[in-house]
Amino acid sequence: MSGQHDKTSVAAISILASGGMAAAKFVVGIAIGSLALISEALHSSIDLVATIITWAVVRVSDKPADDEHHYGHGKLESVSALGVTALLYVLAGGILVESYSRLREGTPPPTISAVPFVVLVLDIAVNLWRARALHKAARETRSQALAADALHFASDVMGSFAVIIGLILAAFGFWWGDAAAAAAVAVMIALLGLRMAGSTVQTLVDRAPEGAQDKATAAIRSVPGVIDVERLRVRMVGATTFIDSIVKVPRTYPIDRVEGIKRNAEAAVGKIFGDADLSFTAVPVARDNETVRDRIMVIARNSGLAIHHVTVHDLGAKLIVSIDLEVDADMQLEAAHDVANRLERSIQEEFGADVEVDVHIEPLEPELPFGADAAPDRVQTIAAALTEYAAGGEIHDIHNVRVRDTEGGEIVNFHCRAAPSMSVIKVHEQVDAIERRLRRAFPSVKRVISHAEPPRA
Repeated sequence: MSGQHDKTSVAAISILASGGMAAAKFVVGIAIGSLALISEALHSSIDLVATIITWAVVRVSDKPADDEHHYGHGKLESVSALGVTALLYVLAGGILVESYSRLREGTPPPTISAVPFVVLVLDIAVNLWRARALHKAARETRSQALAADALHFASDVMGSFAVIIGLILAAFGFWWGDAAAAAAVAVMIALLGLRMAGSTVQTLVDRAPEGAQDKATAAIRSVPGVIDVERLRVRMVGATTFIDSIVKVPRTYPIDRVEGIKRNAEAAVGKIFGDADLSFTAVPVARDNETVRDRIMVIARNSGLAIHHVTVHDLGAKLIVSIDLEVDADMQLEAAHDVANRLERSIQEEFGADVEVDVHIEPLEPELPFGADAAPDRVQTIAAALTEYAAGGEIHDIHNVRVRDTEGGEIVNFHCRAAPSMSVIKVHEQVDAIERRLRRAFPSVKRVISHAEPPRA
């Protein structure tokens, strides 16, 4: 909202300044008979109209997108700038025609006094202030309408200097000086209008800003997890940079991680472009460093299957894969076997028909039933047993023992410590031995969940 307030405030001040200076130049121009000064007055009048349009447009252009304008209202600024450019060309043409007519007919020079010079010097000072203020606001808010308005006032400054030169020539007896100055004003208006029209038309036809595609592509590629940018398009709508991107990400990543990559990409382009709107389409692709296990997990995930204990043996000429497949415990064997066969065929399609796949079917682990904490003496008994079973081994410091009674039996959780240099497989084997002894000693224990950790620092 602060940007819109700045734009509307600057535009409103410009309206008052344009109106006052246009009226002063027109009155003095008529009084002394100066075509150059009248031309500058008409130029300022066009600027007044342009400023009013700008003031109205910037109040609308910052409105957010709605059901009918999905990209917002920013292009209204470009349309208004193009319309004002057309008015400038009409004015430039009219001034040139009148200047040619006066030069051909030899119209008498204007009456010279100090008044027009005072008005023009004041006009130059006001226009310099306005052009600077508008240019600053246009740069900060990226407003094409304000940039066009700043260009008008800059052209007014040059036009005022041309009129001063024309009046000085007329004062020295060169009767054609005033008409020539008017023609110079018309040429300056046309040249500046051409420059403004060029940038405005480029925006309307969705030409990408210079270097924007390379900057946006580099920003997205810098985000961890992005493999490459397949396609990227950029266009401006008002002060907003709209970026449409198709980005390659690893197919092994879960959806929530891909969403994190998208958020990081939005932040990256936002740092470069400020007000940026990024459309991020993720394309999952296989990475060069994918393992066989990674590829099998992708196949299972895409099929909606739960698998674990994926073992791969590469015999050189033959690939052997063993998988534990979890299915609904109440599923009939024939249906479960069909699921396993489909998984085997999918793996063979990925790696070749000669791959050997063995699928072990087991019931899907059900959700743990509702339970309650066991009595303290029961917890102490099981904790003491765990400590006894761990004695003499590399697993020690049994702690955080918790026991819960459920309809399916007791659930035991405990933490333990091991040497930080121990391998995962060795820790697993020793903890698994402790768990087996506990279940043999306490048949009511349904499940044991352990957490091994290194010693405290």
